[in-house]
Amino acid sequence: MSEIFVTRMRSEAPDVIAPDGSEVRILAHTVRGSMAEFSLPAGQVSIAVAHHTVEEVWFFTQGQGQMWRKMNEAETVIDIRPGLSISIPVGAHFQFRNTGTGVLRAIGTTMPPWPGMDEAYAVLGKW
Repeated sequence: MSEIFVTRMRSEAPDVIAPDGSEVRILAHTVRGSMAEFSLPAGQVSIAVAHHTVEEVWFFTQGQGQMWRKMNEAETVIDIRPGLSISIPVGAHFQFRNTGTGVLRAIGTTMPPWPGMDEAYAVLGKW
C-alpha cells in the first residue's frame, strides 16, 4: 500500500460481488483492516460462507433481515435492522437474508484486510 492517507468515495455501482452473493462497495483501508459496504436486494438470501483468516465487524445502516451465525456448537439467528452491529469470528459460518421491501445495507470492517475471493468458502447454510 503506497498511500499514507486513503480517501475513497462510495461508488454508486457495486465494485464487486462478494463470494456470498452480496453487492460490495469498497471503502477505505489501512494496513490492518479494510472497510466495505455490503448490500442485498429485497427478498434475497446470501450464500452461506465462512472465512479462512479474517474476522469482521458489521454495522447495519438500512433495511430488515436476519443473520445466521454458527461456530462449533454455538448457533444463533438474529433479526437485523439499522443500528445493530455484529461480529463474525474467523471460521464462523454465516448467512443473511433480506426480509424487508428495500435494500439491506451494512458497513463491514475486515481484519486483516480482505485478501481476495479465495478467502471465503461455501458452507451448508440455514436457508
